[in-house]
Amino acid sequence: MTETAAAHPVDPFAAQALNAVEGLDPVDPAYGHVLRIKTLFNALPIAIAATMLDLMVVREIGGPYGLLTGLSWLLGAIAVVTFPARRAQRWGFKIGEGQLRVARGWLFRTDTIVPFVRVQHIDVGQGPVERWFGLSHLIVHTSGTHNSTVMLPGLRSDLAAAMRETIRRHIQTDFA
Repeated sequence: MTETAAAHPVDPFAAQALNAVEGLDPVDPAYGHVLRIKTLFNALPIAIAATMLDLMVVREIGGPYGLLTGLSWLLGAIAVVTFPARRAQRWGFKIGEGQLRVARGWLFRTDTIVPFVRVQHIDVGQGPVERWFGLSHLIVHTSGTHNSTVMLPGLRSDLAAAMRETIRRHIQTDFA
């Protein structure tokens, strides 16, 4: 270990450390923007409802008018700005050696390994926000019931299609 590495230890929970130590490829950085827009679509109705509640109820009971509105919009803005980018950094994947490995999470880390011989079928999906950024998600369906579907979001569309074809070719050679 070098002297600079000892002086500046790596945070074991940092997203870069998780993917670098485990040798995983990160999802596309544009996935953070996709999550940001999805978070905005989820936070907006909550902030509007809090504003309406503030207008109709808090004003009528003589409470501190505007506090609920300001707090809800502030928390919504914080959620839209900070959480999606951090969440996107916590995804990693590796394809090869007859298996797909997908890891995600920070506090509750999930590391899933899918052997190609267990794969039943593969889907590549794309929502409107993903399409706008040129991204797709890969869905791998396996035999079994518990955790039989593994989803890997945030892939460039061409990479998702290539991964699907790689898995499909491996499945065909396994059963041929």
